[in-house]
Amino acid sequence: MPKTQPEPEMPLESQPPTPPEPDSGSSRPTGSCAIPLSVDISSCPCPSLQPKPKNAITIAVSSRALFNMVDDRRIYEEEGLEKYMEYQLTNENVILTPGPAFRFVKALQHVNARLRDLYPDDQELFDIVLMTNNHAQVGVRLINSVNHYGLLIDRFCLTGGKSPIGYLKAYLTNLYLSADSEKVQEAIQEGIASATMFDGAKDMSYCDTQLRVAFDGDAVLFSDESEQIAKEHGLDKFFQHETLFENKPLAQGPLKGFLEDLGRLQKKFYAKDERLLCPIRTYLVTARSAASSGARVLKTLRRWGLEIDEALFLAGAPKGPILVKIRPHIFFDDQMFHIEGAKKLGTITAHVPYGVGQKYHT
Repeated sequence: MPKTQPEPEMPLESQPPTPPEPDSGSSRPTGSCAIPLSVDISSCPCPSLQPKPKNAITIAVSSRALFNMVDDRRIYEEEGLEKYMEYQLTNENVILTPGPAFRFVKALQHVNARLRDLYPDDQELFDIVLMTNNHAQVGVRLINSVNHYGLLIDRFCLTGGKSPIGYLKAYLTNLYLSADSEKVQEAIQEGIASATMFDGAKDMSYCDTQLRVAFDGDAVLFSDESEQIAKEHGLDKFFQHETLFENKPLAQGPLKGFLEDLGRLQKKFYAKDERLLCPIRTYLVTARSAASSGARVLKTLRRWGLEIDEALFLAGAPKGPILVKIRPHIFFDDQMFHIEGAKKLGTITAHVPYGVGQKYHT
């Protein structure tokens, strides 16, 4: 799946690891710490002491995906690290504005609230971790912003200039969302479902009572095996291939596991006779044609035991107008062509840099 060059995840990502500023009298270790909101940064426990809630679905979100930190980034680039740190300390009571992942996180919280109503003792919930290579000194501003918006994010990982990617597996991450394409690529190579987030170019209203997640098919839910044939041999060969192998399931792609997670939670609502009131809705939005190559996709999902609420086969038509109608909190695609088109019309998008599409920069 394709790719552009979004700005790096945090101001420090493109730099060699920088040791945190010295603390007056404390010997705080460098590197990552989980920071419960109720605990002072200087005494934060390590990730191993803050185990993941049993059966939780962990979503790791970078600070620049959750919040708009464009001005902060500019200060770092133009004036350097020390001025950036000084700016963060001076403005730690200034609340950050929402970034591209903000509405998605709020929607996850709504699903958690509904699940707690139906299953008070169940821990199969979304667990949000703020994952950033910012220094601990910036943590106070991030905590203030999280609390201001009522976000239930208890676990922070502030790595002080070091890449946070190595901590994703330690946190048992199911999905990683970042503003840094290089870090996302790194996470994909580690086998972690990941995507680079982009805000829509226009304001759009979103449903507050239902999490809506839209997926592309090839190189997102499925492997890029069929996309390779289309790219290298043309559409006629692709159609022939898909007809020939209609009954052979496609191999899984990087986001298949996340769709499974969503489906598992949906079934918990169905079990309480709340299918029509389910606060999760999933969409397949694919450039495939239903007549010539759609059957293999649907049969693959059936073989996997997965349901998709709506399947939209666009036969090469632009995805942007359909997504405006759906208004998903997040749309995953491997092709930057589709990402850019959806962004222009206001959709929040997530680029998955996986598969043969990256080779063609489409």
